[in-house]
Amino acid sequence: MEKRSFLKSYGLSLVLLGSVAVGSVLGLVLGPKAAALKPFGDVFLNLLYVSVVPLVFFTIASAVAGMAGTVRLFKVLGWMLVIFTATGAIASGLMVVGVKFYPPALAVKAPVAESCPAAAVDKANPVVSALTVDDFPQLITKKHLLPLIVFAVLVGLATSAAGEKGKPFAAFLASGNEVFLRIISLLMVYAPIGLAACFAAIVGGDIGPALLGAYGRVMILYYPVCIAYFFGAFTLYAFFAGGGLGVRRFWGNIFPATAMAVGSCSSFATIPLNLQAADRVGVPRDISEVVIPIGAQIHMDAWRRS
Repeated sequence: MEKRSFLKSYGLSLVLLGSVAVGSVLGLVLGPKAAALKPFGDVFLNLLYVSVVPLVFFTIASAVAGMAGTVRLFKVLGWMLVIFTATGAIASGLMVVGVKFYPPALAVKAPVAESCPAAAVDKANPVVSALTVDDFPQLITKKHLLPLIVFAVLVGLATSAAGEKGKPFAAFLASGNEVFLRIISLLMVYAPIGLAACFAAIVGGDIGPALLGAYGRVMILYYPVCIAYFFGAFTLYAFFAGGGLGVRRFWGNIFPATAMAVGSCSSFATIPLNLQAADRVGVPRDISEVVIPIGAQIHMDAWRRS
Protein backbone atom coordinates (compact mmCIF):
# COMPACT_ATOMS: atom_id res chain seq x y z
CA MET A 1 0.00 0.00 0.00
CA GLU A 2 2.84 2.38 0.89
CA LYS A 3 4.66 1.47 -2.34
CA ARG A 4 1.55 2.22 -4.38
CA SER A 5 1.09 5.55 -2.60
CA PHE A 6 4.77 6.43 -3.21
CA LEU A 7 4.48 5.68 -6.93
CA LYS A 8 1.27 7.69 -7.16
CA SER A 9 2.91 10.69 -5.52
CA TYR A 10 6.33 10.56 -7.13
CA GLY A 11 5.86 8.38 -10.23
CA LEU A 12 5.70 11.27 -12.70
CA SER A 13 8.69 12.97 -11.08
CA LEU A 14 10.77 9.79 -11.32
CA VAL A 15 9.80 9.16 -14.94
CA LEU A 16 10.58 12.73 -16.04
CA LEU A 17 13.85 12.83 -14.11
CA GLY A 18 14.75 9.50 -15.69
CA SER A 19 14.02 10.88 -19.16
CA VAL A 20 16.21 13.90 -18.37
CA ALA A 21 19.06 11.57 -17.38
CA VAL A 22 18.62 9.43 -20.51
CA GLY A 23 18.52 12.51 -22.73
CA SER A 24 21.62 13.97 -21.10
CA VAL A 25 23.56 10.73 -21.59
CA LEU A 26 22.45 10.54 -25.23
CA GLY A 27 23.58 14.15 -25.74
CA LEU A 28 27.00 13.41 -24.25
CA VAL A 29 27.42 10.23 -26.30
CA LEU A 30 26.08 11.53 -29.61
CA GLY A 31 27.41 15.08 -29.40
CA PRO A 32 26.26 17.26 -32.35
CA LYS A 33 24.51 14.21 -33.84
CA ALA A 34 21.94 14.52 -31.04
CA ALA A 35 20.39 17.37 -33.07
CA ALA A 36 18.62 14.62 -35.05
CA LEU A 37 16.48 13.97 -31.96
CA LYS A 38 15.38 17.60 -31.66
CA PRO A 39 12.22 17.21 -33.82
CA PHE A 40 10.83 14.71 -31.29
CA GLY A 41 11.19 17.34 -28.59
CA ASP A 42 9.82 20.11 -30.80
CA VAL A 43 6.66 18.10 -31.52
CA PHE A 44 6.01 17.78 -27.79
CA LEU A 45 6.69 21.46 -27.08
CA ASN A 46 4.56 22.68 -29.99
CA LEU A 47 1.59 20.56 -28.89
CA LEU A 48 2.08 21.83 -25.35
CA TYR A 49 2.23 25.48 -26.44
CA VAL A 50 -0.98 25.35 -28.52
CA SER A 51 -2.78 23.63 -25.64
CA VAL A 52 -1.57 25.99 -22.93
CA VAL A 53 -2.92 29.16 -24.60
CA PRO A 54 -6.61 28.12 -24.28
CA LEU A 55 -5.83 26.45 -20.95
CA VAL A 56 -4.62 29.78 -19.55
CA PHE A 57 -7.83 31.50 -20.68
CA PHE A 58 -10.16 28.84 -19.27
CA THR A 59 -8.29 28.42 -15.97
CA ILE A 60 -8.19 32.13 -15.16
CA ALA A 61 -11.68 32.96 -16.42
CA SER A 62 -13.27 30.01 -14.60
CA ALA A 63 -11.31 30.71 -11.41
CA VAL A 64 -12.34 34.39 -11.35
CA ALA A 65 -15.96 33.55 -12.23
CA GLY A 66 -16.08 31.09 -9.34
CA MET A 67 -14.58 33.41 -6.73
CA ALA A 68 -16.85 34.63 -3.98
CA GLY A 69 -16.75 38.31 -4.92
CA THR A 70 -14.03 40.59 -6.20
CA VAL A 71 -12.55 41.18 -2.74
CA ARG A 72 -10.88 37.77 -2.76
CA LEU A 73 -9.59 38.34 -6.30
CA PHE A 74 -7.92 41.63 -5.44
CA LYS A 75 -6.56 40.13 -2.21
CA VAL A 76 -4.97 37.30 -4.21
CA LEU A 77 -3.57 39.72 -6.80
CA GLY A 78 -2.27 42.05 -4.11
CA TRP A 79 -0.39 39.33 -2.23
CA MET A 80 0.86 37.93 -5.53
CA LEU A 81 2.36 41.31 -6.43
CA VAL A 82 4.03 41.65 -3.02
CA ILE A 83 5.48 38.14 -3.08
CA PHE A 84 6.68 38.31 -6.69
CA THR A 85 8.35 41.66 -6.03
CA ALA A 86 10.06 40.39 -2.87
CA THR A 87 11.27 37.09 -4.33
CA GLY A 88 12.37 38.82 -7.53
CA ALA A 89 14.40 41.31 -5.51
CA ILE A 90 16.05 38.47 -3.56
CA ALA A 91 16.96 36.59 -6.75
CA SER A 92 18.29 39.73 -8.42
CA GLY A 93 20.29 40.69 -5.34
CA LEU A 94 21.88 37.24 -5.17
CA MET A 95 22.98 37.45 -8.80
CA VAL A 96 24.31 40.99 -8.34
CA VAL A 97 26.46 39.77 -5.45
CA GLY A 98 27.70 36.88 -7.59
CA VAL A 99 28.59 39.21 -10.46
CA LYS A 100 30.52 41.50 -8.09
CA PHE A 101 32.65 38.64 -6.81
CA TYR A 102 33.05 36.91 -10.18
CA PRO A 103 32.57 39.30 -13.16
CA PRO A 104 31.30 37.06 -15.97
CA ALA A 105 31.84 39.42 -18.89
CA LEU A 106 35.64 39.58 -18.77
CA ALA A 107 36.01 36.95 -21.47
CA VAL A 108 32.96 37.91 -23.51
CA LYS A 109 33.21 40.31 -26.41
CA ALA A 110 29.81 40.77 -27.99
CA PRO A 111 27.92 43.80 -29.34
CA VAL A 112 25.07 43.53 -26.86
CA ALA A 113 22.92 46.22 -28.47
CA GLU A 114 23.02 44.41 -31.80
CA SER A 115 22.73 40.84 -30.54
CA CYS A 116 19.66 41.27 -28.32
CA PRO A 117 16.30 41.07 -30.12
CA ALA A 118 14.25 44.24 -29.94
CA ALA A 119 11.08 44.00 -27.90
CA ALA A 120 7.97 44.21 -30.03
CA VAL A 121 6.27 46.93 -28.01
CA ASP A 122 5.10 50.43 -28.71
CA LYS A 123 7.82 52.56 -27.10
CA ALA A 124 5.43 55.50 -26.80
CA ASN A 125 2.82 53.44 -24.90
CA PRO A 126 4.61 50.41 -23.42
CA VAL A 127 1.93 49.76 -20.79
CA VAL A 128 -0.86 49.79 -23.37
CA SER A 129 0.96 47.41 -25.71
CA ALA A 130 1.95 45.12 -22.83
CA LEU A 131 -1.58 44.76 -21.42
CA THR A 132 -3.79 44.94 -24.51
CA VAL A 133 -3.94 44.19 -28.23
CA ASP A 134 -6.05 45.91 -30.88
CA ASP A 135 -7.51 42.80 -32.50
CA PHE A 136 -9.09 39.71 -30.94
CA PRO A 137 -7.13 37.10 -32.97
CA GLN A 138 -3.92 38.50 -31.51
CA LEU A 139 -5.04 37.27 -28.08
CA ILE A 140 -4.85 33.64 -29.18
CA THR A 141 -1.06 33.43 -29.20
CA LYS A 142 1.62 32.83 -26.59
CA LYS A 143 3.29 36.08 -27.72
CA HIS A 144 0.45 38.05 -26.12
CA LEU A 145 -0.15 36.02 -22.97
CA LEU A 146 -0.50 39.02 -20.64
CA PRO A 147 -3.30 40.63 -22.72
CA LEU A 148 -4.98 37.20 -22.78
CA ILE A 149 -4.76 37.06 -18.97
CA VAL A 150 -6.27 40.56 -18.65
CA PHE A 151 -9.10 39.57 -21.00
CA ALA A 152 -9.69 36.30 -19.11
CA VAL A 153 -9.99 38.22 -15.82
CA LEU A 154 -12.55 40.54 -17.41
CA VAL A 155 -14.52 37.58 -18.76
CA GLY A 156 -14.50 35.97 -15.32
CA LEU A 157 -15.64 39.15 -13.61
CA ALA A 158 -18.40 39.70 -16.17
CA THR A 159 -19.57 36.10 -15.81
CA SER A 160 -19.76 36.47 -12.04
CA ALA A 161 -21.57 39.82 -12.33
CA ALA A 162 -24.16 38.29 -14.67
CA GLY A 163 -25.53 36.20 -11.79
CA GLU A 164 -28.04 33.54 -12.78
CA LYS A 165 -27.78 34.40 -16.48
CA GLY A 166 -24.04 33.88 -16.33
CA LYS A 167 -24.17 30.43 -14.74
CA PRO A 168 -24.39 28.52 -18.07
CA PHE A 169 -21.33 30.37 -19.33
CA ALA A 170 -19.53 29.75 -16.01
CA ALA A 171 -20.24 26.04 -16.47
CA PHE A 172 -18.80 26.29 -20.00
CA LEU A 173 -15.62 27.89 -18.64
CA ALA A 174 -15.26 25.21 -15.96
CA SER A 175 -15.86 22.49 -18.56
CA GLY A 176 -13.30 24.02 -20.93
CA ASN A 177 -10.79 24.14 -18.10
CA GLU A 178 -11.31 20.46 -17.34
CA VAL A 179 -11.08 19.46 -21.02
CA PHE A 180 -7.78 21.22 -21.59
CA LEU A 181 -6.35 19.82 -18.37
CA ARG A 182 -7.19 16.37 -19.76
CA ILE A 183 -5.45 17.29 -23.02
CA ILE A 184 -2.35 18.14 -21.01
CA SER A 185 -2.63 14.79 -19.22
CA LEU A 186 -2.64 13.05 -22.61
CA LEU A 187 0.43 15.01 -23.70
CA MET A 188 2.22 13.94 -20.53
CA VAL A 189 2.18 10.37 -21.86
CA TYR A 190 4.60 11.54 -24.57
CA ALA A 191 6.50 13.86 -22.21
CA PRO A 192 9.32 11.41 -21.32
CA ILE A 193 10.24 10.99 -24.99
CA GLY A 194 9.88 14.71 -25.71
CA LEU A 195 11.96 15.78 -22.71
CA ALA A 196 14.66 13.19 -23.40
CA ALA A 197 14.93 14.49 -26.97
CA CYS A 198 15.10 18.11 -25.76
CA PHE A 199 17.87 17.35 -23.28
CA ALA A 200 19.83 15.30 -25.80
CA ALA A 201 19.77 18.22 -28.25
CA ILE A 202 20.65 20.75 -25.54
CA VAL A 203 23.54 18.77 -24.06
CA GLY A 204 24.86 17.59 -27.40
CA GLY A 205 24.52 20.81 -29.32
CA ASP A 206 24.28 23.79 -26.96
CA ILE A 207 25.79 23.32 -23.50
CA GLY A 208 29.11 21.83 -24.60
CA PRO A 209 30.09 24.61 -27.03
CA ALA A 210 28.83 27.28 -24.61
CA LEU A 211 30.92 25.94 -21.73
CA LEU A 212 34.02 25.60 -23.88
CA GLY A 213 33.55 28.89 -25.70
CA ALA A 214 33.59 32.54 -24.71
CA TYR A 215 30.53 32.14 -22.51
CA GLY A 216 32.15 29.54 -20.28
CA ARG A 217 32.81 32.15 -17.58
CA VAL A 218 29.14 33.20 -17.63
CA MET A 219 28.02 29.58 -17.25
CA ILE A 220 30.44 28.99 -14.37
CA LEU A 221 28.70 31.80 -12.46
CA TYR A 222 25.13 31.27 -13.64
CA TYR A 223 24.58 27.59 -12.97
CA PRO A 224 26.02 27.36 -9.41
CA VAL A 225 24.16 30.51 -8.31
CA CYS A 226 20.89 29.29 -9.82
CA ILE A 227 21.26 25.85 -8.22
CA ALA A 228 22.03 27.43 -4.84
CA TYR A 229 19.00 29.71 -5.13
CA PHE A 230 16.78 26.85 -6.27
CA PHE A 231 17.52 24.63 -3.28
CA GLY A 232 18.13 27.35 -0.67
CA ALA A 233 15.58 30.06 -1.37
CA PHE A 234 12.76 27.74 -2.46
CA THR A 235 13.14 25.73 0.73
CA LEU A 236 12.83 28.94 2.78
CA TYR A 237 9.79 30.10 0.79
CA ALA A 238 8.09 26.73 1.29
CA PHE A 239 8.88 26.82 5.02
CA PHE A 240 7.45 30.33 5.40
CA ALA A 241 4.31 29.23 3.55
CA GLY A 242 3.64 25.96 5.33
CA GLY A 243 6.37 25.03 7.80
CA GLY A 244 7.97 21.60 7.63
CA LEU A 245 4.92 20.12 5.92
CA GLY A 246 5.11 22.84 3.27
CA VAL A 247 8.76 21.99 2.58
CA ARG A 248 7.99 18.28 2.20
CA ARG A 249 5.03 18.89 -0.08
CA PHE A 250 6.96 21.39 -2.19
CA TRP A 251 9.97 19.15 -2.81
CA GLY A 252 7.71 16.18 -3.34
CA ASN A 253 6.00 17.85 -6.29
CA ILE A 254 8.37 20.39 -7.84
CA PHE A 255 10.58 18.19 -10.02
CA PRO A 256 8.24 17.50 -12.99
CA ALA A 257 7.81 21.26 -13.55
CA THR A 258 11.55 21.76 -12.98
CA ALA A 259 12.44 19.18 -15.62
CA MET A 260 10.02 20.81 -18.04
CA ALA A 261 11.50 24.25 -17.35
CA VAL A 262 15.07 23.11 -17.97
CA GLY A 263 14.19 21.02 -21.01
CA SER A 264 11.99 23.60 -22.72
CA CYS A 265 13.69 26.81 -21.45
CA SER A 266 10.16 28.16 -21.08
CA SER A 267 8.17 29.20 -18.02
CA PHE A 268 5.11 29.12 -20.28
CA ALA A 269 5.51 25.38 -20.87
CA THR A 270 5.56 24.67 -17.13
CA ILE A 271 2.06 26.05 -16.47
CA PRO A 272 0.17 22.70 -16.75
CA LEU A 273 2.61 20.83 -14.51
CA ASN A 274 2.66 23.67 -11.98
CA LEU A 275 -1.14 23.60 -11.86
CA GLN A 276 -1.07 19.86 -11.20
CA ALA A 277 1.61 20.31 -8.53
CA ALA A 278 -0.44 23.04 -6.84
CA ASP A 279 -3.41 20.65 -6.66
CA ARG A 280 -1.27 17.97 -5.02
CA VAL A 281 0.27 20.44 -2.57
CA GLY A 282 -3.19 21.64 -1.55
CA VAL A 283 -3.29 25.16 -3.00
CA PRO A 284 -6.91 26.27 -3.62
CA ARG A 285 -7.78 26.16 -7.31
CA ASP A 286 -8.99 29.77 -7.49
CA ILE A 287 -5.55 30.91 -6.27
CA SER A 288 -3.33 28.61 -8.35
CA GLU A 289 -5.32 29.17 -11.55
CA VAL A 290 -4.84 32.92 -11.28
CA VAL A 291 -1.31 33.15 -9.86
CA ILE A 292 0.51 30.48 -11.90
CA PRO A 293 -0.32 31.76 -15.43
CA ILE A 294 0.41 35.36 -14.40
CA GLY A 295 3.63 34.26 -12.71
CA ALA A 296 4.75 32.42 -15.83
CA GLN A 297 4.36 35.61 -17.85
CA ILE A 298 5.96 37.91 -15.28
CA HIS A 299 9.03 35.68 -14.96
CA MET A 300 9.71 35.50 -18.70
CA ASP A 301 12.77 37.24 -20.10
CA ALA A 302 11.74 40.58 -21.66
CA TRP A 303 12.80 39.57 -25.16
CA ARG A 304 10.76 36.35 -24.98
CA ARG A 305 7.58 38.44 -24.81
CA SER A 306 8.34 39.90 -28.24
